[in-house]
Amino acid sequence: MNISEVAKLTGLTAKAIRFYESKGVIKEASRSANGYRQYTAAQVEELQLIRRSRLVGFSLEECQELLSLSNNPNRRSADVKKKTLEKVAEIEAKIQELEGMKQTLLELANACPGDEGHDCPIIKGLTCCHDKK
Repeated sequence: MNISEVAKLTGLTAKAIRFYESKGVIKEASRSANGYRQYTAAQVEELQLIRRSRLVGFSLEECQELLSLSNNPNRRSADVKKKTLEKVAEIEAKIQELEGMKQTLLELANACPGDEGHDCPIIKGLTCCHDKK
């Protein structure tokens, strides 16, 4: 299967596929007589796993780990579950951080009259020398 067919099947761009190949995330595709890349069904499955893993927040390194587990016939589902729950905890922490940022910005916006005056509580709040914790 050539790269454009793989791109259609996986939802990845040809550039992304070549990137994953260049980074060693997937094995390099074999080359046909005319020099075009030829991908196997197994490589397509690997690329689908990578794409879906990236969509739910796994880093490239974490995708490589998941791919390694996927290709390991001796893997334990407990190891995959552990990585998944670690990612959930990381996402939860990021959500809390974003909620805090949102709350701070809303407080600053609510303190600002938003008029033609020079005084701006938002600028004052963002330049103040201490954080609220």
